[in-house]
Amino acid sequence: MLNKLNPWKSQNKTSSLQERMMEIKSQELPTHIAIIMDGNGRWANKRSLPRVAGHHEGMKVVRKITRLANNLGVKSLTLYAFSTENWKRPKLEVDFLMKLPEEYLGTYLPDLIEENVKITMMGNKDKLPPHTLNALEKAMNETKDNSGLVLNFALNYGSRTEILEAVKRVLDDAENGKINKEVLTEERFSSYLMSSGLPDPDLLIRTSGEIRLSNFMLWQLAYTEFWFTDVLWPDFSEEHFVEAIEVYLSRQRRYGGVK
Repeated sequence: MLNKLNPWKSQNKTSSLQERMMEIKSQELPTHIAIIMDGNGRWANKRSLPRVAGHHEGMKVVRKITRLANNLGVKSLTLYAFSTENWKRPKLEVDFLMKLPEEYLGTYLPDLIEENVKITMMGNKDKLPPHTLNALEKAMNETKDNSGLVLNFALNYGSRTEILEAVKRVLDDAENGKINKEVLTEERFSSYLMSSGLPDPDLLIRTSGEIRLSNFMLWQLAYTEFWFTDVLWPDFSEEHFVEAIEVYLSRQRRYGGVK
């Protein structure tokens, strides 16, 4: 794996997952975790399966990790589900990916409602097929008053576009006298981003061994802790998620200062 040595794991080799979960729940957990769910296609290729089989298997992992994050007390979980660049993929694969939100929410929405999970989305809705958008809007409407984990899907999302659109809105507001440069702070600018209302991620997890951000939350990840693993997303387990949090808890976050 490409993560740093995990001192928690080395000290607790015989600890069960439940014991490790209880231990990290007593610590200052990351408030917001973001995940780049990578490796579905490679997982399928290794098994001589069509790429879409990997995406379908990855959907099951989304459910498992969402439940675990909620049980641990994580406040927000952002999942990079489909980037603005992913439209370049074969049409068959794109069409399948656009059906997954409908299948996922159609299957699990009652459970998510019962678990007090709130569904949100960031990304450009204009290009999404009606069936995808309808499923998301139904889920967002039915969970809007929930107060548990915020499950935020980054769908048709690209960070450069997000920042450019935010700048345009700032310029429009400046032209209309709603804002001036004296009051434009980092916090104020963040309110123009698609992630407005969410804290910046404390921890970013990327699976599959790739070590890059792929146009994901470039502004918001300025001081986020990164954890990379070779594990492909369909193989990503509850143990891996707990390990990522353990590594996060072992680090000192200095934000450019000295401790």
